[in-house]
Amino acid sequence: MVDTDDPKQHDKAEPTRAAATASIEDNHTSLEDVSKRIEVLLHASEAPLTAQALKKHLSLSSKALKQALEVLERRLETGVLNLHETASGYRLQISDAYSSLIQQIFPQRQERLSQALLETLSVIAYKQPVTRSDIEQVRGVTLSSNILRQLFDKGWIIEKGYKETLGRPALLHTTTQFLDAFGLSHLNELPPMPDMESIRAMS
Repeated sequence: MVDTDDPKQHDKAEPTRAAATASIEDNHTSLEDVSKRIEVLLHASEAPLTAQALKKHLSLSSKALKQALEVLERRLETGVLNLHETASGYRLQISDAYSSLIQQIFPQRQERLSQALLETLSVIAYKQPVTRSDIEQVRGVTLSSNILRQLFDKGWIIEKGYKETLGRPALLHTTTQFLDAFGLSHLNELPPMPDMESIRAMS
């Protein structure tokens, strides 16, 4: 029978507890360091970085990456940047709380999209895949080729497949660039579809 008050037993237990504490502290330090490396890469990158890319660059497991991203998110809470995940990966962006300041000081950076473009993009995003004729039917007006060209030039839509009807018109889909531009990871993050009057009010 072991005497729990035996000083020798306490002496044996102390190194074990000390080792456990040191391990926890080392792990925290390691995650903090990894989170800073992730932050550096996101600052330096011109495009979002995927989880796969981050794991490869920093030799991380999926679990370690998840933990380090959580550490980074907590640290950023006290600053002006947010960690945001889009369809293309992770990026740092200025908090929405400062959007009005940016618009006030740098109005030229605020792109104004036309009513027709917003309506067309909305129909494609919510009802894809759609044809040009489908868009015209929803909007009730003829679709300008210039509107589609602008959306293609921005990389927000692509043609993928054909509708099995007379003339086999091309089917239009939104792209990853579209999701990135609107800060979305997936199409299911789109808000409820607005009616055309609401879209017109936005233009």
